[in-house]
Amino acid sequence: MEHSTTPQIDFPQDPHSFAQPQEARVHHVDWDLAVDFEQKKIYGTGVYHIAHQGAPEIVLDSHHLLIQQVWLEDEQQEARFTLSEEKPFLGQGLHIQLTPDTRKVKIRFETTASSAALQWLAPEQTGDKTQPFLFTQSQAILARTWLLCQDSPSVRFTYTARVQVPAHLLPLMSADSPQEKDPSGVYFFQMNQPIPSYLLSLAVGDLVFASLGERCGVYAEPSMISAAANEFAETEQMLLAAEKLYGPYQWGRYDLLVLPPSFPFGGMENPKLTFATPTIIAGDRSLTSLVAHELAHSWSGNLVTNATWNDFWLNEGFTVYFERRIMEALYGTEYAEMLHTLGYQDLQHTLDELRQKPLDTCLHLNLENRDPDEGLTEIAYEKGNLFLRHLESLVGRERFDAFVNEYFSTFQFTSMDTARFEQFLEKRLLNGDESLRQKVNAHGWIHSPGIPTGITPPKAALFEKVDQERQKWENGTPAKELATANWSTHEWLYFLSNLPKSLQLTQMQELDTAFGFTASGNAEIQAEWFKHAIHHQYQEAYPALEAFLVRVGRRKFLLPLYKALLQTEAGAALAREIYQKARPNYHAVSTSTLDAMLT
Repeated sequence: MEHSTTPQIDFPQDPHSFAQPQEARVHHVDWDLAVDFEQKKIYGTGVYHIAHQGAPEIVLDSHHLLIQQVWLEDEQQEARFTLSEEKPFLGQGLHIQLTPDTRKVKIRFETTASSAALQWLAPEQTGDKTQPFLFTQSQAILARTWLLCQDSPSVRFTYTARVQVPAHLLPLMSADSPQEKDPSGVYFFQMNQPIPSYLLSLAVGDLVFASLGERCGVYAEPSMISAAANEFAETEQMLLAAEKLYGPYQWGRYDLLVLPPSFPFGGMENPKLTFATPTIIAGDRSLTSLVAHELAHSWSGNLVTNATWNDFWLNEGFTVYFERRIMEALYGTEYAEMLHTLGYQDLQHTLDELRQKPLDTCLHLNLENRDPDEGLTEIAYEKGNLFLRHLESLVGRERFDAFVNEYFSTFQFTSMDTARFEQFLEKRLLNGDESLRQKVNAHGWIHSPGIPTGITPPKAALFEKVDQERQKWENGTPAKELATANWSTHEWLYFLSNLPKSLQLTQMQELDTAFGFTASGNAEIQAEWFKHAIHHQYQEAYPALEAFLVRVGRRKFLLPLYKALLQTEAGAALAREIYQKARPNYHAVSTSTLDAMLT
């Protein structure tokens, strides 16, 4: 635990936080929390250890929290506090007056029905349908809706938490977590590595644990644990491959938690405990690149963190690149190139969608006065990855890997903004080489819209065979005669995403009969197929489409499918009808976007 009273001096101005960490900052918190499923709230206290040099106040971020009492030190003196005027997305700044000697502030608080990070699930909304469930989603700026904090990725702190839950449920946090239930219902968590607030997490449910190796394991509801353990059996191999590439894993254990289907993301890289959607459990380990992605965040994001959400590409561009290096190490170059090619397709779709907002296609964004979730697009992920691939192609893999290793080791447990990254790139990779600087064109990649000219798109050899089979079908070969026997999920996704824009209903029926897309157990394949079903009004798929939208809360699937339905009058009516049923199953991260579209 840090006891220094000297605050960091290089905090960037974060447009999404009221905190002024350059004046006074939190460096450790001790929480004492109770989880109340009947009232659907978390309540308790936090003792905030702060560093400052005579600052008159400390400012925390708060949004829809009920603040009951504030003390200085160990309840020795009740403190005066004020809340600033509420701002959209951001909530309020909690201003607590300090004395020159104040080193601790204690706050009693509770969450409210509007605490957007929290999703309280009734038993019927879970996999086993017997016990309630709670999970949090703090990224980007929702940590402040369930725990008072300086909610900027530039502020890192350690923490402990004493958490009380109903005795028959198990709580887990982004910390060292228990592997079995305690009859007392009281648990103690400790995170010794400093983390930013968006990586705070809590899940409470009827959960069991299965080991995946020496350092890895998975938690899930009892009915899901066997399938989850089988799906993620190669996690330890991924961890070893990652360490071989970019240095030691610095977080102790790496465990996964399979959440109920309403979880709004594919995964969330909470340290020591990745939250994962059940939609990646396909039965054949074909979607586990998501695990490699969240694991890679243990370096890019969790170890070296974007300083503000304008710098989000530094988290995700590096992570996509690293994820695919892990997959290449395990499954070969051809496999990794399929992922790059599909990612490039997604990037092209995003560039098209953002053509009216060209500045949103720069890597470095300006999200001031905007919800930072608007920056969570494929630009950060796939354009960022493409830029790093471009660097690798110019200097060679060996030199580029040395640069990335130095980047992670130099800046570990700190935050990085785009300007400092550019300085590091100049100093450690370009190193005064004017010819290389021109070829790299870092400014063009980072600060200009779109993709610089002259970039060769990735091209997967395995997809050329898919193109041949698709062409045969378009030329009249029956679907059932196509050579698809050994295709992976990625080949099927490429096949589906490159079907002709115009299909006859008889062709849709033929494909469905031959390959069973509507009834597929693979969520990625189903979601891609449903886009075609909506576009071509293939009614036979609509009951499965409705069941999918009611069951699954992952934004990646929801937004394109609802957008597709809204293109026609009949589709819009169906979309609103389905949304009315489905909305209670979605997290606020999803409904905040969908409400604007559908209500």
